[in-house]
Amino acid sequence: MFQETVPAPSGPVVAIVGPTAVGKTALSIYLAERLNGEVVSADSRLFYRGMDIGTAKPTPEEQARVPHHLIDIADPDETVGLAQFLQLAQAAIREIHRRGRLPFVVGGTGQYVRALLEGWSPPAVPPDPALRAQLEEEARREGPEALYARLAALDPEAAAKIDPRNVRRVVRALEVCLRTGRPFSAQRAVATPPYRTLWIGLTMDRKALYARADARVDAMVQAGLAEEVRRLLEAGYTWDLPAMSGLGYIQFQPYFEGRATLEEVAAQIKRDTRRLIRHQYAWFRLNDPRIHWFDAGRTDPEEILAFVQAWL
Repeated sequence: MFQETVPAPSGPVVAIVGPTAVGKTALSIYLAERLNGEVVSADSRLFYRGMDIGTAKPTPEEQARVPHHLIDIADPDETVGLAQFLQLAQAAIREIHRRGRLPFVVGGTGQYVRALLEGWSPPAVPPDPALRAQLEEEARREGPEALYARLAALDPEAAAKIDPRNVRRVVRALEVCLRTGRPFSAQRAVATPPYRTLWIGLTMDRKALYARADARVDAMVQAGLAEEVRRLLEAGYTWDLPAMSGLGYIQFQPYFEGRATLEEVAAQIKRDTRRLIRHQYAWFRLNDPRIHWFDAGRTDPEEILAFVQAWL
């Protein structure tokens, strides 16, 4: 089961959470510049080098404004799992505190954010290559939906927080269920939170958020997303890699195989982005009493700055 992590310094941490495209990056930089802060990315898509446009990675100019951690730490054929993320993020926070600065944990990968700030550590269930291969073959043969349905039957709580198309996460949840005989969601024993954390949530009207997300996809395509994917393929990175199977990348497979137009790819990315947004709200619930929610479409950043200053 999930074990309590080694106690970490209980210094202050500001978490900025919420769905994709809501404006977390801009707010984190605004606050960090004014509060002697540094950003610790908890977005698993930002770990990988060369995957910039499709992940909406902070630009070099944005990263130059305040120090950023856990961005561009791996090549696309490497895997940064939860255990490695926790080790790196905890080390970054310790170093930021040591320098007398304020860490801002920013991201929409709910499992990673909550694991870090609630004191989880990964379950002591080592990977089972044979079982994983069997489950992945089942997904290829019967479709990801069939594998997801199997997880939903065994562990509806875990299934509700996983995108049905994220085969890697579905496989891992099933692996833990089948190896332990217990639901994946029951493996977690939340430890005493290791930091004094202020949770800031950004949200907005769902229709407006979808429109913003759609516009961002269009901007990514205009900025050369297809060319970015082509460079990755030419570098030898394949569709079955976890990084390449992520949002904004795997949707290009039919395009490069001559089975879809660029317009069709963009439309699919938009649909999948909306699906991701719904799953992100499963991790960061609007009724979570810890999270102080602000409407990103109506709230001035100065108001959030004053709120954080009062907490500090």
